[in-house]
Amino acid sequence: MTAGTPKSQVDTSKPHPARIYDYLLGGKDNYPVDQALASRLTDEAREGARQNRAFMQRAVGWVARSGIDQFLDIGTGIPTAPNLHQIVQEIDPKARIVYTDNDPIVLRHAEALLISTPEGVTNYIEADVREPEVILDHARTLLDFDRPVALSLIALMHFIPDEDDPYGITRTLIDALAPGSLLVLSHLTGDFLTEEQNKIDAYRSSGINLRPRSRAEVERFFEGLDLVEPGLVTRWYKDTPAPENDTSTELLYAGIAYVR
Repeated sequence: MTAGTPKSQVDTSKPHPARIYDYLLGGKDNYPVDQALASRLTDEAREGARQNRAFMQRAVGWVARSGIDQFLDIGTGIPTAPNLHQIVQEIDPKARIVYTDNDPIVLRHAEALLISTPEGVTNYIEADVREPEVILDHARTLLDFDRPVALSLIALMHFIPDEDDPYGITRTLIDALAPGSLLVLSHLTGDFLTEEQNKIDAYRSSGINLRPRSRAEVERFFEGLDLVEPGLVTRWYKDTPAPENDTSTELLYAGIAYVR
């Protein structure tokens, strides 16, 4: 399957979260405008990107081993190996993955996202999470919503301000899922940062919304769901051992929960 035609050209005059994230992870698919903003961020930004990437790898591996073989990944970002589909299809070659992002540069890399195992399927749609029905309409052509689907919202919802109703968006997506589906979510928090570390004016001054949320605020995304142990935590480990003496700053809340 092909990814389609970009809705717009890549805008290199403004920074974009997907490209900043790529830069923080040591990638090369970013522009000077992204690098300039990243250089103004605190050291915690790079650590947060590392922690989030590691959570994704652990989480989707556990989900695949739990028996779910369908994934809807929103806010995909620029491909960085191993990608989600590489992790899950190594466990279950028949897994089907739909990727979604709203940055045309991610579409440029969609071919990497579309390299599936022969038994499975990967697909990409350029769309915005603030239009959840558009995403769901496309995903239904590839995923069976009568069976469990893993919905991945990793390091995404902190870019959705309160006025755009992030909880309503998430609920629309969850309500489309069959019982036994899973929500996989990580979210930036400032709960453990000093005032200096917690400054986000670099993002805001560049026109990027960034809304870190407290534990109570992140818990709201999981309302009505059944959290998988260890629950909503800053260090999510399930069937892989946690490292000893991890003294890195806690920057994310992360959790996985079953849809009833």
